[in-house]
Amino acid sequence: MSEPSTATMDFPRRDARDKLQGRTRYIVDQGRPGMLHAVQLRAEVPSARILRIDTSVARKMPGVRAIVTAEDSPARHGIGIADHPLFATGCIRYDGEPIAAVAAETLAQAKAAAAAIVVELEPLPAVITMADALAPDAPLVHPDWRDYEVLLEGGAHAGNVAWEATVVRGDTDAVFARDDVEIVDSRFRIGRQNHLSFEPRAVVASYEDGRFHIETSTQVPWTVRNVTARLVGVPASHVRVTVPAVGGGFGLKFDCSLEPFAALLARAAGRPVKLVNSREEEMLTCLSRENAEIRIRSAVTREGEIVGREAVVLMDCGAYGGEQIFLTTMTAHTLGGNYRLGSVKISTRAIYTNTAPNGAFRACNGVYNTFALERHTDEICAAIGMDPLEFRRRNVLGDKDLGATGQVFEGDVLRPMLDRMAELREAKTSKKHLAGERLYGRATTVGTWFIFVGPSAATVNLNPDGSATLVTSGVEIGSGSMMQSLPQIVASTLGLRPQDVVVRTADTDAGGFDVGVGGGRTTVSLGAASLAAAVEVRKKLLHVASDMLEASAEDLVLENGRVEILGVKGSGTTIEKVAERAQRVTGPISGSGAFTGPGVAAMPGCAAGHFIDAIDIPVFAVHDCEVAVDPETGHVEVLSYTVVQDVGRALNPRAIYGQIQGGVVQGLGYALHEEISIGANGRICQAGLETYRVPLAQDVVPVEISLYEGAPSIGPLGTKGAGEVPILNVAAAIACAVSNATGRRVQEIPLTPPRVLELLLGNNQPLDFPHIADAWRDNAIAAGV
Repeated sequence: MSEPSTATMDFPRRDARDKLQGRTRYIVDQGRPGMLHAVQLRAEVPSARILRIDTSVARKMPGVRAIVTAEDSPARHGIGIADHPLFATGCIRYDGEPIAAVAAETLAQAKAAAAAIVVELEPLPAVITMADALAPDAPLVHPDWRDYEVLLEGGAHAGNVAWEATVVRGDTDAVFARDDVEIVDSRFRIGRQNHLSFEPRAVVASYEDGRFHIETSTQVPWTVRNVTARLVGVPASHVRVTVPAVGGGFGLKFDCSLEPFAALLARAAGRPVKLVNSREEEMLTCLSRENAEIRIRSAVTREGEIVGREAVVLMDCGAYGGEQIFLTTMTAHTLGGNYRLGSVKISTRAIYTNTAPNGAFRACNGVYNTFALERHTDEICAAIGMDPLEFRRRNVLGDKDLGATGQVFEGDVLRPMLDRMAELREAKTSKKHLAGERLYGRATTVGTWFIFVGPSAATVNLNPDGSATLVTSGVEIGSGSMMQSLPQIVASTLGLRPQDVVVRTADTDAGGFDVGVGGGRTTVSLGAASLAAAVEVRKKLLHVASDMLEASAEDLVLENGRVEILGVKGSGTTIEKVAERAQRVTGPISGSGAFTGPGVAAMPGCAAGHFIDAIDIPVFAVHDCEVAVDPETGHVEVLSYTVVQDVGRALNPRAIYGQIQGGVVQGLGYALHEEISIGANGRICQAGLETYRVPLAQDVVPVEISLYEGAPSIGPLGTKGAGEVPILNVAAAIACAVSNATGRRVQEIPLTPPRVLELLLGNNQPLDFPHIADAWRDNAIAAGV
């Protein structure tokens, strides 16, 4: 079997050199003989009834080979509820919604033809904000929502509430009525964040022999396969999806997007079609991290026990439910995480608005809920007069504690991590002296996230030259897991070097089903499936070798590319010779493996409308940061940043350090710089990098990192995913530090200089959400809660 001691190493990425030198070919670099170029005609209003679409002139224009509209794809898709057509059907629901797609010999010809399509519209009232959408007389974004196919039972939906997930455990009414508790009520508002992956969404589609071949930049080849099949009206087996290197994902590519448009055009034209979003299209229509509004009330004793909590989270899903339907699940495990709670009630609602749809983004839902929860926790500490670090030590989840949905946690993890952070703080000199005349603040925050498990499959083939080939539907999106951790796991099981394990790029015709790469699941789910496949290969390999060496399989070991008799070095033979022998005697050696989450029990009846009632693999983080705030300009400088991260077992510390550094920088952008605003016309105002501020080189701060190993995990060799959780606490830590520096109540991010100046000058008004009712039950559709 694979041993952690042989699997663990600082194995460099084999794809790094080609990427650094610009030799890697992404979808945007691909070309095919006879390939056409495609564009989409997009709406320029947020809400309107479609009276007429006339493509007759456009079809006759030079170079045009195909035009498709809603008539070519009447089906709807979605998560939880099928509310999303491929093209605007009957009406426009957001600025930027596709109306038609055109394929032509050149991109210029396609653009000219799209501009010549006649579209007659009748303007309709639009709801741009969640407050607008929840107003009593609000126009419905989906008037026919009752007719939509429900794909998952249990979620409540009505009017402009696309989906509602609730948690109810215990009697909060009784707790909040007690006379021995302090009631702390907090409100928070968070804006959208653009993924800004270097490679935009892109696809090349072809149609041959009655099957589609989709080459695409995606994190989820099987989702693309199934959704494309549904929307073009063919069995899923008629769609093959392959994925080359992906130029960044972060959740942007965790859904089907451009692929069905290109597939329809390829079928209509009989030629390959390439469709690539421009940077402007990515900014205006991309699945941003959703904006949210949050209210949290907690009942806390003077001794610091949280005896009750109620929360309402509103998530703006835009015009279609999309991934936000699924992401309503996350609140139970983030806002309801970190701390032991007595009774608890949480309502999470995905709200329809006439704006561009939103989607998953690294630690989706968790980043802003952790910001809100940790700021709320500091407000609790101020109300009861308790040191924030002491409060956290007393209340963080530990062994046998109940989560919000009643699951039982295993192991004390967060408390020892807080202790380690305290040791790190004491061991180094504070950066307070760097603040100078500026305001200095410091904060330590905790975060609870989880590894999204789900089903995965893998095949390992032992090659005649003694190498191995790993076949999965996993995708290398930049994290390195496919290039590092999976080869390490397979190699250590078979006594090979990781360099001797070839990892095949994703191909749904070759690899088995996989949920997709995201949620920190690659090393865990694909790693477990790969380990199982490698174990089967190992067993077959040893069986053949035992005949060759006239020794029991139990007495053989695999190491350094050889099969040796235990304790007698040099007595064996090479794996290459065993593989050659196997081909002649038993046939080529291969093995298959599969994995899915075992399922952790939640308390029956606690959760409704959730896709995941309890979490198989919790993962924790503790962050500490020091900041300096310029009282004249409002500029926030991060002076130091320290992370203690739960990793289960670090198979490749070098890779994990890179993920943590990158995640913290991305979190800095979310906390301090990146702001998306939406005009009254429903259009996103930031159309490019000129108006959307991301962290630059001078904004980056070196991160001090301590990996916490040994926490319980069902991952292979005790691993946990390490790519998502680094961003989880960043906004929370910076916001709490800024609050400590300024003495002001931070309720909103990003903390741009103008917003910080408003705080310092006292010009900001306390947040009030009239569309969130005072009584928790009035914020829930489901009866009986």
